[in-house]
Amino acid sequence: MNKGGPARDIRANGPAGAGNGPAAGPAKKLDRKTKKGLLLRLGGYILQYWPLFLLAVLLTLASNQLSLMGPSYSGEAIDAIAAESGVNFEAVWTNVGRMLVCYAASAVLSYVLAILMILLSQRIVYTMRKQLFEKLTSLPVSYFDTHTTGDIISRISYDIDTVNASLSNDLVQVMTSIYTVIGSLIFMWQISKPLIAVFAITVPISIFFTRFRAKRVRPLFHLRSQKLGELNGYAEEMLSGGATIRAYGREDEISSRFAARNREAMDAYYNAEYYGAALGPSVNFINNLSISLVMIFGGMLYMFSQSGTAVPGSLFFITLGGVAQFVQYSRKFAGPINEFANILNEFQSAFAAAERIFRIIDEQPEIADVPGALPLSNAEGRVEVEDVNFGYTPEKPILKSLSVRANPGQTIAIVGPTGAGKTTIINLLMRFYDVNSGRILVDGHEIREVQRDSLRRAYTMVLQDTWLFCGTIFENIVYGRENATMEEVRAAAKSARIDSYIERLPDGYNTMLSDDGVNISKGQRQLITIARAMLSNTSMLILDEATSNVDSRTEIKIQQAMNELMRGRTCFVIAHRLSTVRDADLILVLKDGRVIESGTHDDLVRLGGFYGSLYNSQFE
Repeated sequence: MNKGGPARDIRANGPAGAGNGPAAGPAKKLDRKTKKGLLLRLGGYILQYWPLFLLAVLLTLASNQLSLMGPSYSGEAIDAIAAESGVNFEAVWTNVGRMLVCYAASAVLSYVLAILMILLSQRIVYTMRKQLFEKLTSLPVSYFDTHTTGDIISRISYDIDTVNASLSNDLVQVMTSIYTVIGSLIFMWQISKPLIAVFAITVPISIFFTRFRAKRVRPLFHLRSQKLGELNGYAEEMLSGGATIRAYGREDEISSRFAARNREAMDAYYNAEYYGAALGPSVNFINNLSISLVMIFGGMLYMFSQSGTAVPGSLFFITLGGVAQFVQYSRKFAGPINEFANILNEFQSAFAAAERIFRIIDEQPEIADVPGALPLSNAEGRVEVEDVNFGYTPEKPILKSLSVRANPGQTIAIVGPTGAGKTTIINLLMRFYDVNSGRILVDGHEIREVQRDSLRRAYTMVLQDTWLFCGTIFENIVYGRENATMEEVRAAAKSARIDSYIERLPDGYNTMLSDDGVNISKGQRQLITIARAMLSNTSMLILDEATSNVDSRTEIKIQQAMNELMRGRTCFVIAHRLSTVRDADLILVLKDGRVIESGTHDDLVRLGGFYGSLYNSQFE
């Protein structure tokens, strides 16, 4: 419905930028409350698979504990070499062997942990993508009229992949870093308390600098996601109109516009990565400074201990192996802090992506049926539109005081200039939108008091914009009635004048159509959708320029089939070719949202008004 319906009316009548959706605004900065909410929501996804997560935590603890034991054994080996009584080779080889076993076992557990986190993250992403797509199927048509397809696809693919990267890699790093920092601190405390004073200076500097930079980097990652979404939206729109662009020779202009958007996306990506990447080396410098200070003061304490001033067991006593252990633990302590700066950089991107994903998930779905809504079963097809007023935006009314009555089996044709509101009437009949005032009744029931699903199933629609999916021709024809037999499908195709074409294909009705049927002509796609409509057994029919994509000769044949299809059904026909509505029981002439003329074709031609001028202009 987008090309002929609300999207067109919104862009023509709505405020500037209404069609761009939320993504068109400035980058939204994620505050602390929002970030905390995102963490809790992502944590909720993780807890859905708590056995895997618990196993991952246990593997993290075991792997890091083994890794932390390595420096202890290496320090004892050094002390065994530097012993005053001579080298204790048995102690050296024993400690070296233990150290190697610890590191090897830690590496194996880390590998298993990485595989486990990939499995966990993929399950979470599967759940998230499933929820996102299911929410998209429940959103009202108005959402898709105000959001570009490319931006939505960007959220389903790029943004979810960004979250996946953080869950599979960064989450492990966070768990590892926390345990390593705490464990290293405990070991360093046992080795030498005075040397820990070095970190009392450097760690606060790292934390302060990291928080300061993160506040500036966070909105840059949100802007990056937004610009990539806008770029995808523009690319999708231009690629879908490739033939038109070439026909008008607009390739250079379109390319220059794409280049401008591409440059904006590149600049946003560069700024986010540049300022984010600068965080890691800065923190790394501070951490290397702390290790240098540890080595300097550790060497001084060792010399102090060797001079005999400090006795074993005293606060300032340390061995050469103790200095080596402390240096290794200080690297383990400082390393995660440096990694945390890089992880924080990745988390900014993940938070921005998650916020865009959850923004769709949190969208209000289509308004639920009112309590006690009745199912519309065995509809007769009596439709009444009473004094309806409607606008896609309150300040821009489209329909004004519209009243129509269609009795069962009648054909109502709606004609008028572009933008008069013809397709808007169809949107209201189907409850893609609800009226602002007035009411619409089907068989005496106000449609807002009828179950929406049953209302829509009571109609069959053939739209100007054909839609076919990747599948066989048979599957596409039976889309609205999946229990139909092959004989019924053949009969529908014959009525639609498409049977001979299908049977000439090598695989006949089992011929596969690519996405949207791009491997067949536009007219043939139109005929297949008409065959689909002929197969349905509904009492009401909507035809929105249903023969717009066929030639005049085929149109005559289709019109004959349509007359058979429309017999006994209440039909609403939107047409620009007035020759196709000559036999309608009632023709409504719409202009500026109002019915300015109504009657049969002959009556309106004799009247010589607006309809007469439209009709005559097509045959001059």
